[in-house]
Parts: sequence; structure tokens; C-alpha cells
Amino acid sequence: MAYEAELTAGLEAVRAAARVCRSVQQRLVTAETLEKKDKSPVTVADFASQAIVCQRLEAAFGGDPLVGEEGSAELREGGQVELRDAVVREVAGEVEGAPGAESVLDWIDRGAAEGSTARYWTLDPIDGTKGFLRGEQYAVALGLLEDGEVKVGILGCPNLPDGQGGTGALFAAVRGGGARLYSMWDGGDTGGAAIRVSDITDTKEARFCESVESGHSNQGEAAEIAKQLGITQEPFRIDSQCKYASVARGDASIYLRMPTRADYREKIWDHAGGMIVVEEAGGRVTDVNGNDLDFSHGRTLDENRGIVATCGPVHDRVIDVVRAVRGA
Repeated sequence: MAYEAELTAGLEAVRAAARVCRSVQQRLVTAETLEKKDKSPVTVADFASQAIVCQRLEAAFGGDPLVGEEGSAELREGGQVELRDAVVREVAGEVEGAPGAESVLDWIDRGAAEGSTARYWTLDPIDGTKGFLRGEQYAVALGLLEDGEVKVGILGCPNLPDGQGGTGALFAAVRGGGARLYSMWDGGDTGGAAIRVSDITDTKEARFCESVESGHSNQGEAAEIAKQLGITQEPFRIDSQCKYASVARGDASIYLRMPTRADYREKIWDHAGGMIVVEEAGGRVTDVNGNDLDFSHGRTLDENRGIVATCGPVHDRVIDVVRAVRGA
């Protein structure tokens, strides 16, 4: 299979990062940290997740750059010794030997690439930080791009139901090879199970999902779009790229991320992994104007505005209504 080595390494890396994120969430996110609005648990998990994924990919594909969300500058500051030590401890649990702080910081900084090469990875080490802090949904999202096209995508969703009574779902797709659902925690699950989007063809039967946080999407526009599409079900609001995963396996049929500011540009790590999972599951993903997502501009989707992901047959109808509501 094409990209088999990349898929295998990516699955291993995301599983390792997800284990650390789950452990930090369960141990460090408490009623006290929530009351104090203390973000240190997600900060520790975020840096540790990126370090672990970068370390695994460096070992497997040393020459591949990575476009990541985080950099180590904050951890290198003199007043951040406690935070830095906490990150190093978490990484040490998933890396052989006893990596020192400098090694961990260097792994984090592998995410500093600009996306200007023909081949690179992109990573969101924790997509959905507020969901993480609420003990709800977040994702470790990884994508491999070549010549501006996403070739491999992996979404680790530690708190998403697996469909079999458990918690934790790992989604992956290879361009032209379909999308599959793997065990989040069992590294022996090398085959996974094929997933497909919903088979609805009428928007009146659809359920759409959007961000929990109103600042991430214009929910007023989304409500008007849903009304005009004849959708009567309440929106499925979840954090992170778990929304893409939900469309890919048919939990929802439409994902709307409506622009909130004219000058905002989506980050590639927020969409690369999720987009290919939906497309390889049989769905479609464009911006709100119906344009394909253009990953050829480095770290941001400069030519795109917002996101519409659907199960496929309803996509053109959704775009028509989105454009009408937005006055496009």
C-alpha cells in the first residue's frame, strides 16, 4: 500500500501522544485548576504531545520537516523551569532512555518549518484546548503533505466513543486508500475498519456539527443556514477536529465553520488531517465558497475562507445556501 510506512509511523506517534494527553488530563485537570482557569495542564500536554510526535517522525523519516503549532521559546525562559521539567517528565514516559530537557526542546522546535518544501508533515498536538480543559473532546491531528496535497491524515480522539462501548477513537486515511477507524489504545490493531460517511441525500435529514466555542465559528449564520436547509435537529457541538471524524463515520452529515473575521486565515494543522479523513470516507470538504482547500501557501490557508465538510451528495446545496446567507 502507498504510504504504508508513513501511516504506520504516524499511527504509532499519535497513539503515543494521545496516551500522554489522556494521562495529563486525568491527573492534572481538576476542579481547582478549572476554578482558577489554570491552563498549565493543557500547556504541559500540548508541548509533550508535539515533542513525542516529532521524536517518532524524526526516527522514522529524519529528513522530513514538520509544520507544528508550538515552539519551545516559552519553555526556554528562565522562569519556566517547573513547566519545562513537567513536559520533560511526560515525554520521558514515552521515549526510550532518559531524554534531557535540551533534547525535548529540540524535538518541539522541529515543528518550526514553514511548509515551503515539497514534502512535510503538519501537526496540531492538541486541537481543542478548551475541550481538553473541560474533560471533553480534543484531538491529536497529524497530516502528511506532498506538493500541496494531503496524502496521509490521522486524528487521535482520546475521548470520542469508539462505537463499541469504549472511549477513544483513532481515524486515519491515505489518499486513494479510503478511511479507517483503528483502536486508539491497542497498537496491535494494524488493519482497522473501513468507515463511510452518512448516506443521506436530503438536507432535511441532516444533522450538522459545529464548534462548542462561539468564537471559532459564526453560529448565528450557521443557525440561519440550517433553517434554510430544513434541518430541524439540534446542532452537534463538539470541540476540535473530532467534528471531521464525526462526519467521516456518519455521526453528523455537515460540518460548518463559518468565518468570524474577514482577516482570519485558517491554519493548515487545523484541517489537513480531518479533511482527508472525510474525503476518503466518501465526503467533500471545501471552503464556504465551494473552493477546494489550498495547502500550497505554507502555514495558513491563505486563499480559503471558512470550512464546509459534508457527506457528499448535499454539498452543492449546502454551499448554495451558505453563499446566499453570507451574501456572496
